[in-house]
Amino acid sequence: MSETFIARVWVLGDDIDTDIIIPTEYLALKTVQDMTPYAFSPLRPELAAQIQPGDVIVAGKNFGCGSSREQAPEIIKALGIKAVVARSFARIFYRNSINNGLLLIENPDLRDDVTEGDTIEVTVGEKITLNGKVYPIASLPENLLEILNAGGLVKAMRKRNGLED
Repeated sequence: MSETFIARVWVLGDDIDTDIIIPTEYLALKTVQDMTPYAFSPLRPELAAQIQPGDVIVAGKNFGCGSSREQAPEIIKALGIKAVVARSFARIFYRNSINNGLLLIENPDLRDDVTEGDTIEVTVGEKITLNGKVYPIASLPENLLEILNAGGLVKAMRKRNGLED
């Protein structure tokens, strides 16, 4: 059975790189939680404080490009973002996100139609609905769903190996 959730949308553009997600100068902070207030600060300094748990980011192409820093998806998840929907993702960011339990959804059309503050309904692996219009999305392979449902790769492997319930 697919998970369905409703979320408020934050809209970003194309080529949101990992230096925008978390600028280099904040990587020296002790914890990911310490870094979260600075998320997206080069682009929108106010954004991190406005994001609420369960919100979704909708962006253009090549989201997560740039360096392979693992803190970028960790910070997005720590902000409470439920998913990122984009036209496309940088491959290493995609894998880092899945490994950290952050749901990424590719869709070529939603970004053109959505406005910041809109509410969307997401049925994971099936569709996104915006104002009655349905945007089909690809289903995810079982192994990726297992990782996402567990909250990340390490948790999934611990569970699989009987080290966690």
